[in-house]
Amino acid sequence: MSTVDLIRHVKLSTARLPLAVPISDAKVFTGRQKPMTEVIFLFAEITTELGHTGVGFSYSKRAGGPAQYAHAREVAAGIIGEDPNDIAKIYTKLLWAGASVGRSGVATQALAAIDIALYDLKAKRAGLPLAKFLGTYRDSVQTYNTSGGFLNASLEEVKARATQSLEEGIGGIKIKVGLPDSKEDLRRVAGIREHIGWDVPLMVDANQQWDRATALRMGRQLEEFNLIWIEEPLDAYDFEGHAHLAQVLDTPIATGEMLASVAEHKGLISANSCDIIQPDAPRVGGITQFLRLAALADERGLGLAPHFAMEIHLHLAAAYPREPWVEHFDWLDPLFNERLETKNGRMIVPDRPGLGITLSEQARAWTTESVEFGA
Repeated sequence: MSTVDLIRHVKLSTARLPLAVPISDAKVFTGRQKPMTEVIFLFAEITTELGHTGVGFSYSKRAGGPAQYAHAREVAAGIIGEDPNDIAKIYTKLLWAGASVGRSGVATQALAAIDIALYDLKAKRAGLPLAKFLGTYRDSVQTYNTSGGFLNASLEEVKARATQSLEEGIGGIKIKVGLPDSKEDLRRVAGIREHIGWDVPLMVDANQQWDRATALRMGRQLEEFNLIWIEEPLDAYDFEGHAHLAQVLDTPIATGEMLASVAEHKGLISANSCDIIQPDAPRVGGITQFLRLAALADERGLGLAPHFAMEIHLHLAAAYPREPWVEHFDWLDPLFNERLETKNGRMIVPDRPGLGITLSEQARAWTTESVEFGA
């Protein structure tokens, strides 16, 4: 007979992770954003009456971090006394508690940290890594590095970082494009392709900065580089434009990271707008919503390459039926006591229970505000 266990305590905290150098992608060079200097995190730590614990997080790379924290602290008390097994029920309860501000964006990103913490707790209580708890198709996932390919770095710096990544067992390299001068984009792609060779998987990411004509022209010119995908060539909500590119180009089209709900991803999928879908669990509302989305994507035969947050997405990608990719970012390393292993081009699913992460003393030091509910 199972023992009833209820949630007795939840702690929310927000922390600012400073980046070593200001980061720029195409949105900076088109004047739409300033260089990124920090990432703001929302952490949820949940404890049950029997002492089981779970940790989850959401984040914002630009404005919005304080709003996520504010929304979460308004609704989080609603999980006290709930059965932590009932994750979907809890998600729905919290969703409706704040439904007057919508069911996407900040409203659900605030819930993501709690939802992810509940999955971490449930898998840890079962003594299983989250991937195994969900049911894996593989014990490692193809991985590619993004953090070395930003536009603030010179081509020589990008080459050096690519070499380092490959030596560390990372399998592919992604670089940013979308500069106002398309010739410079092509020069950088050609330079990195020549540097890493033709057998290493290479991707490019325009971060939504091309119009339809430019995307088509650049897509045709990029065909010669044998890319794994072209990412976000158009505005994230231009489903029709992405669908046209996916139809006429040989290079696969990847997008979806900026969409903030399953409903938005449904529009992307139904319009046949991509070959590879790139959902972000913290952005769409957590693991509950990500799994709904993954089922839809698999039904349509789409590849999967979740965005950012490899500490979460490694487990979710390992449980996807089709061979996926996971994005390697070392930015979050200071936040956790553990590290993920890469070997022979793949990221290894850790054997630690749950997500396999614990918050570091540095994460505590960077915390700017926290609140607790329950005993």
